Amino acid sequence: MVKLYVEGGGDAAALKTACREGFAKFLGKAGLAGRMPRIVACGSRADAYDSFCTAIGNGEAAMLLVDSEAPVLAAAQAGDATKREDHDHWLPWLHLQQRKGDGWEKPAHSDDLQCHLMVQCMEAWLLADRQTLKQFFGQGFKENALPAATNNLERTGKQQIYTALATASRDCKTKSAYGKGEHSFKLLALTDPLKVIDASPWARRFIETLQTKMGSR
Repeated sequence: MVKLYVEGGGDAAALKTACREGFAKFLGKAGLAGRMPRIVACGSRADAYDSFCTAIGNGEAAMLLVDSEAPVLAAAQAGDATKREDHDHWLPWLHLQQRKGDGWEKPAHSDDLQCHLMVQCMEAWLLADRQTLKQFFGQGFKENALPAATNNLERTGKQQIYTALATASRDCKTKSAYGKGEHSFKLLALTDPLKVIDASPWARRFIETLQTKMGSR
């Protein structure tokens, strides 16, 4: 059984459950239904990394999924972003080792295809499916408060995304303004993976690698 260690879910048990369910529904729609990894909601990114390292040290089959928190280093994503053969040679561990605030070393006996990035944060995936955002928040949602749909999603800053989601949803009639704990994993469960893959080469790399590892490609 492959374990997928995910950043997210905070410290509360209910939020960790919501995190697992959100990712499970999203990945199920991405072609992994019936071939799902065991999703481990770890809370903080540091806890996700530590749990992954422990699993690798114990000889377990494991993958790590965390926010990049910043634009990915150019040296970590050389080649053509549209070509899978180039994705296979990307270096997420280099990004995480050099990013201020992380400084993580690649664990012995692991490789770069076991490490995956949500660029620059999970909410970027939500922005890829604006139709779902509009349907979820309903009357009062201001789509024009979101970054332009033509923007490069992976170059859109994390704080910009958080602010845009909160601004776009603050006047909605049936839901409160976007809150990570209240809304993020419910939205992830509804988000179309194909739209995310189209908008984010790093998301494509993650899903295609997981499909191969779980035997669904």
